[in-house]
Amino acid sequence: MEVREDVLNKVNEILVEALGADEEDVTPDAKLVSDLGAESIDFLDIVFRLEKAFGIKIEQAELFPENVLSNSDYVVNGVVTDEGMTVLRNRLPHADLDRFDEDRQVEHFWDIFTVDTLVNFVMAKLEAAKS
Repeated sequence: MEVREDVLNKVNEILVEALGADEEDVTPDAKLVSDLGAESIDFLDIVFRLEKAFGIKIEQAELFPENVLSNSDYVVNGVVTDEGMTVLRNRLPHADLDRFDEDRQVEHFWDIFTVDTLVNFVMAKLEAAKS
């Protein structure tokens, strides 16, 4: 079984390699996009690297649910609706959505993805794989 510190160290290595980020910038609360410079193409690389490093399978849009943000049932005028927030909370139990819920602007959505969010996700996947 992986312990959280081991998962954090592997996730940090993956982000340094995938994003060319400096090791000292990859802290648990570092935001993938605004702090570490991740772009949409990088998310595919990160998912691939996580799968390989941890021996897990990550379904399309399981970790980064772009399809919710482009659905007019869930987003109106660039703001996530109550229904959209419910879907995001169900799809992203590993993410802390409370701060995002305060303004719900789609342009701020990517800030929920921190290093710690990835660690939480991997830990949950590893736990699920055991059962």
